[in-house]
Amino acid sequence: MERIFISPAKYVQGKDVLEKVGTYTEGFGKQALVLADEMVWEIAGHKVADSLRSSGVAVEEIVFHGEASRQEIDLITEVAREADTTFVVGIGGGKTLDTAKAVASELGIHVVIIPTIASTDAPTSALSVIYSEDGTFESYRFYKKNPDLVLVDTRLIAQAPARFFASGIADAMATWVEVRSVIAFGGSAMAGGVPTIAATAIAERCEEILFQYGRQAYQSVEAKAVTPALEAVVEANTLLSGLGFESGGLAAAHAIHNGFTALEGEIHHLTHGEKVAFGTLVQLALEGRPAEEIERYIALYIDLGLPVTLEDIKLKDASKEDILKVAQAATMDGETIHQAFRVTAEDVADAIVAADRYSLAYLRK
Repeated sequence: MERIFISPAKYVQGKDVLEKVGTYTEGFGKQALVLADEMVWEIAGHKVADSLRSSGVAVEEIVFHGEASRQEIDLITEVAREADTTFVVGIGGGKTLDTAKAVASELGIHVVIIPTIASTDAPTSALSVIYSEDGTFESYRFYKKNPDLVLVDTRLIAQAPARFFASGIADAMATWVEVRSVIAFGGSAMAGGVPTIAATAIAERCEEILFQYGRQAYQSVEAKAVTPALEAVVEANTLLSGLGFESGGLAAAHAIHNGFTALEGEIHHLTHGEKVAFGTLVQLALEGRPAEEIERYIALYIDLGLPVTLEDIKLKDASKEDILKVAQAATMDGETIHQAFRVTAEDVADAIVAADRYSLAYLRK
């Protein structure tokens, strides 16, 4: 089977790079559609639009309404088409960025990704996670190419709530856990083919950075300070995790995250990374990893305020039927768990319960 490695055309990270977006988008054309939600427009959107206009680019400003749904994508695509847009700029969190990528793909034009929080590894990827209008996971949408430019302003990232930064660490922490299981099983990467040596090295280094600097970087964000630790972890959360998962593979942790969308209730107020954190513990339980190894992840998650128990993810009173419903959704045909495991829904349900008990036992120590 082929080895495939994909990546964005350019990745730029540093303090105040937001002010240079007009310089970095030179050659993308003279008509931009800039997409951000109402809050992000105030934080960064107008600054980006002003930078583009100062470079001679006309800007169509669009407010994102919250879900990366087919309906939202179709609506914005039509606006972009009517404006003769030559490139799309997405500013914000994962769903805004996924929508920007989808719109650019529909029109076959350039896309610029500007995350305002380092909360997921979505910015660098050639895919979007598509949800229904009510927030239920529907599918992955894959594209022919990765973003043309990913611009990460670490001064902006440092101003975001620490909870979102911790969520990004959790999402990135799943990278090596999932990639190594895909390799061991002989599964395929998201990019197709078997994981490359490059993706494997990047995924493993991603985890090393997170264990080494994760706590310091989290404290830096709490202080709203840009430090070497923060720079390292922003790169791990965004670039290393993004390249690692896409050319290395996803497995159980993200499938279990998707399974949680089958339930209603308070769990939907958790971030992507918070659900992936618990999903990672479930995968470790599913693999039968030693207690001391699992507890290393639990300890880091606790220090970062991430969920480690069913109570933490708002499922304290979940029935056996609810847990099985999550497991059934996580093991549906086409889910990423099948790239690394040959398991049943019952196996996954047992691992969910076990992960909760392992964390409770650690907390009692």
